[in-house]
Amino acid sequence: MTADPIKTAVVDGYARIARASQSAPFAELFACCTPGDAAPTDTARRVAQTVGYTEADLDAAPEGSNLGVGCGNPVALSRIEAGDTVLDLGSGAGFDCFLAAQHVGASGRVIGVDLGDEMLALARKNAEACGLDNVTFVQGDIEDVPLESDSVDRVISNCVINLAPDKPRVFAEAHRVLRDGGSFHISDIVLTGEIPDEIRNSEAGLIACISGAARLDDYLQYAEAAGFTDVRVDTETDFPLELILTDPVAQRVLADLRLNAEQVEEIRSSVKSISMSGTKGETG
Repeated sequence: MTADPIKTAVVDGYARIARASQSAPFAELFACCTPGDAAPTDTARRVAQTVGYTEADLDAAPEGSNLGVGCGNPVALSRIEAGDTVLDLGSGAGFDCFLAAQHVGASGRVIGVDLGDEMLALARKNAEACGLDNVTFVQGDIEDVPLESDSVDRVISNCVINLAPDKPRVFAEAHRVLRDGGSFHISDIVLTGEIPDEIRNSEAGLIACISGAARLDDYLQYAEAAGFTDVRVDTETDFPLELILTDPVAQRVLADLRLNAEQVEEIRSSVKSISMSGTKGETG
């Protein structure tokens, strides 16, 4: 799919999650972070509630679309209206797309873009299962979005841009596809300090949304350099390490790194979960 080693690692890592979510081994992958006999879907639900989703959100989306790997709820902050066209960068199994579809209604459209074949297949399966015809999933790179310029009203993304090697390009593409007056609303992981080299240089750290994360100040500069106005951080919270590492594949691999307590605390104190937004064109 791609010759870029970082993108290949991301696609492969999330393909494993997509496959595991549909099979018995998924329970084994979650065993280290699931209390008692709780099902893996219960763990994903708990994580989603922790990062901002409501019971109504979780009940409204197709079963299997919430994999518990988000770090916020961009739909809740996005001011999506009926008739809007919404683009989700890195749509995964489609959870946020399905929530956005309720807001755009029959006259609107939601487009999910993802690089991985297996995540796209899972998202399309979820859409078919609930009969949604206003949601489309397209294969593509968020650094080179396969949509026309000035074609969408809202861009959302959930814990994905940190995975992109060229983050400024992602913001430039979001700006390009938005119509004047449109806006972006993202949730993501950012760094406020240093993280151990063992994590920074590990594939597992990348898949767990840590090692690829940018500093908050850089993130803001990327959006402004792309041409966005009214760029702001809407929420900023400490993100519990145990939830950052809920990604079942990454969690198992990170355990193999045998981090000591000091290294774990260093990560905890250097990682933030943010929700951020900006507008294309002047605000007033």
